[in-house]
Amino acid sequence: MKRLALVKPVLVVAMLGVGSAQAAPDAASVLEASPIDDIVEQYPAMLSQGIREGLKQRGQVPPMVADTVGYVVSSSFSADKIEQQIITDLQAQLTDEQLQAVSEWYQTPVARKISSAEIAASAPEAWPQIQASAPELNRKYKGTPKAEMFDRFDRAARATESAVDTTIAVQLGLATAMSALSSESMHYEQLERRIENQRGMLRGVVGQQVYDSYLYTYDKVSAQELTLYLDFLESPAGKQFSQVVTSSIQQAIMEPVESIGRQISRFMAPPAGSE
Repeated sequence: MKRLALVKPVLVVAMLGVGSAQAAPDAASVLEASPIDDIVEQYPAMLSQGIREGLKQRGQVPPMVADTVGYVVSSSFSADKIEQQIITDLQAQLTDEQLQAVSEWYQTPVARKISSAEIAASAPEAWPQIQASAPELNRKYKGTPKAEMFDRFDRAARATESAVDTTIAVQLGLATAMSALSSESMHYEQLERRIENQRGMLRGVVGQQVYDSYLYTYDKVSAQELTLYLDFLESPAGKQFSQVVTSSIQQAIMEPVESIGRQISRFMAPPAGSE
């Protein structure tokens, strides 16, 4: 959970390189320097909680069954596998120079401060606080530079896009679980098409939630510090890093969803020979 430093002047880089060639950091060390690995650790619990609460809110299954489904969902996702997917893709799709630039940024004090805020806000238990503080923070920042920077942040960090992808994974997992628990089973491909068709609607709903999360996460981050962060995200290295991470996470969390229905069916099936 570190951050990259701003790109150093060419002269300084040249002086540091005199007499010794320094190898560029690998993707694993860059991921460790960033907050991404800590945030990814939250994904299994976050996805499980989203599906479990969705089942309970619908009231179509007993709470105990919803908790059981939540357990199955949690065990279906591996933070280690998601991280490995990100590392593999970063190593393949970022140049040594880009990995170096990302690593340097995440080692700056500003980046470390922002990383800590992002990790804290990504915890599932932080969501009630985000919701509770949203009205006050929306009033506090209305018309301010920080509010005006949101669109720039959203494009650079791919925040809404990533949130919609995660929401679709939760919705698809929920639909798969419901299908496995009902007599009206539906093919996974049908469920996937149905939910993907809701992407536009979900973007509108999720967009406000992303804005609320943005205000909460960066409440203690100054506009000047946020500008430095956006400069990094919009740089060639930062842009490529964000794009690869977002794509890798989407792929890694969508792949296990298809198997959730089968796992639930096996888990909930009566023992052989019982009636």
